[in-house]
Amino acid sequence: MKNVDFKNYLNNYPNQEGYFGKYGGNYTPEELTKPLKEITEAYLRISQTLEFINELRKIRKTFQGRPTPVYYCERLSKLVGNLDIYLKREDLNHTGAHKINHCMGEGLLAKYLGKKKLIAETGAGQHGVAIATAAAYFGLECDVYMGEIDIDKQAPNVTKMKILGANIIPVSHGGKSLKEAVDSAFNAYLHEYNEAIYCIGSVVGPHPFPKMVRDFQKVVGIEAQEQFLNMTGKLPDTVAACIGGGSNAAGIFAGFLNDPTKLVGIEPLGKGSQLGLHAASITNGEEGIMHGFNSLMLKDEEGNPAPVYSIASGLDYPSVGPEHAFYNSIKRVEYTTITDDETLEAFKLLSRYEGIIPALESAHAVAYAIKQARNNITGDILVNLSGRGDKDIDFLVKYYPDILK
Repeated sequence: MKNVDFKNYLNNYPNQEGYFGKYGGNYTPEELTKPLKEITEAYLRISQTLEFINELRKIRKTFQGRPTPVYYCERLSKLVGNLDIYLKREDLNHTGAHKINHCMGEGLLAKYLGKKKLIAETGAGQHGVAIATAAAYFGLECDVYMGEIDIDKQAPNVTKMKILGANIIPVSHGGKSLKEAVDSAFNAYLHEYNEAIYCIGSVVGPHPFPKMVRDFQKVVGIEAQEQFLNMTGKLPDTVAACIGGGSNAAGIFAGFLNDPTKLVGIEPLGKGSQLGLHAASITNGEEGIMHGFNSLMLKDEEGNPAPVYSIASGLDYPSVGPEHAFYNSIKRVEYTTITDDETLEAFKLLSRYEGIIPALESAHAVAYAIKQARNNITGDILVNLSGRGDKDIDFLVKYYPDILK
């Protein structure tokens, strides 16, 4: 960490080849070299123009509902201990999650490039709904690839995507989940890049996607740092966010990198530490290349991406954004895990004591805050509440009926 200049970090990382230290890069088929170079050059050029910046600011203010507020969980904080729990309310974004931050940016870039279609993958459906919303806003076609397991779990979001005009393409091979959806979306983009742009759903994939999504999401951290300081007169002791691919965490962490604030990423331990029962790529993974980038990943005995599991569809990914692997290597961010059971309790407590129904993904970070409070940690913690739980309630009532008791 001593060799990293965090004051200028966002300008210096990744480097021109897309590396955060040794993580990141571009490991894709030769056929994608030209379109990815086109996207990289276009993003670096167009995103810095006053026209693009002003249009995106207008979209965020008048369409998305930014800035989202910081909220103090007074009743929950008193219930669980002496740790003051605050939430960055990304669930209050239009479409219900942080995903709209980068989707509108990617859609705007597609407009400037003259593309006709947005191609995306989705797990929990929040990215799918956001990209379908962006497509409708900009008048573009939209193909969303989604694993059959997630289609069943996230029926409300599937319905929303269809209402918005998106074409939902079920993925039935392999684990029928997020990894396979990314595989299929990349394959489609390989054949349609002349008229389409691939709008990846997290800070993963080959360069420039980890940088581009991080840059669009950093508004979360920039807002949160100023809001918390204005609200309390100090910076938060800890900032926490759930980690799947890691876009919501990359966004909020970006606002506090040069501060003395502790940053914590929470991975899904699922049903236990045995391979196949969790998706904790940083905690239990090793270096490997998947989906065109080098990072930490969970591998099977043959060295291939291992099967993963999480109660939260947006977290069941066998790798993690390369920037998070880098943060872990330099010890700027602490990464830990939360189980399904802890997540379910946090989901219920936040709903009952604060009137806020969180996404199961976000509930992992809330569960971490509750766990810290019960371990007699004091001070304050700012949790990135990355999304709301509308999408999860049918699934929970069906498979976890005790949530209603």
